[in-house]
Amino acid sequence: MKKISLNLENKNIIITGGNGFLGTQITEALLNENANVYIIDIREPKKRNSAKYFKSDITNESKLKKILKYLKSKKIKIDVLINNAAIDYPPSESKKNNFKLETFHNNLWDKDISVSLKGSYLCTKVFGSYMSKFKKGTILNISSDLGIIAPDQRIYKKSSFIKPVTYSVVKHGIIGLTKYTASYWGKNNIRCNAIAPGGIYNKQDISFVRNINKLIPLGRMANKGEYNGLILFLCSDLSSYITGSVIVADGGRTII
Repeated sequence: MKKISLNLENKNIIITGGNGFLGTQITEALLNENANVYIIDIREPKKRNSAKYFKSDITNESKLKKILKYLKSKKIKIDVLINNAAIDYPPSESKKNNFKLETFHNNLWDKDISVSLKGSYLCTKVFGSYMSKFKKGTILNISSDLGIIAPDQRIYKKSSFIKPVTYSVVKHGIIGLTKYTASYWGKNNIRCNAIAPGGIYNKQDISFVRNINKLIPLGRMANKGEYNGLILFLCSDLSSYITGSVIVADGGRTII
């Protein structure tokens, strides 16, 4: 029997938002599998590693095309694209909240949709088109459990925080983009899937953690690095017959 292996060594993988909280976890997991990682982010990395870093705005198609031109000049074939970049608004006791739907600012709507949804669309368009010419590739989109259900605003009541409407719209939209892309490029052997992860524990306010844990059958938030195995699986050929799927990893929160 053939040995099962992720076989990500020397695979060329682009990840947007690779310098963020989840992005750094994914990047380190990929580097540990000896993949060649290319980060696209507007933020500088907090610590250096062997990943190639492009400082770029993913809402600017011309800048993305410049990155692609560079990759082509180096004869780098893209094996995997991970659309991870997004604007998130974690609950905070100290940050003043202005996210009520009644007064939600239209400029904020435009910014959030542009970065978190348009950015994924543009990266799919630019890099996915290149991948499709080789008749093989994988796209992984990062949605959220809040792409399956609506935010439960009651868990933020102590801090008076409100999860903004844009986060819900974007994460639902990412799932739509996933299904469309999987259907559109299936003939080119491009697989596109999404994960819908729950929140990761990161020393959040104890009241918030207590409230959200009550909604999760496993009774806890995810641990740092706990999504790495799922992401590596979906990036690898071990998931070669999975496309158009949304895999929920939320400790069971969305089942009740």
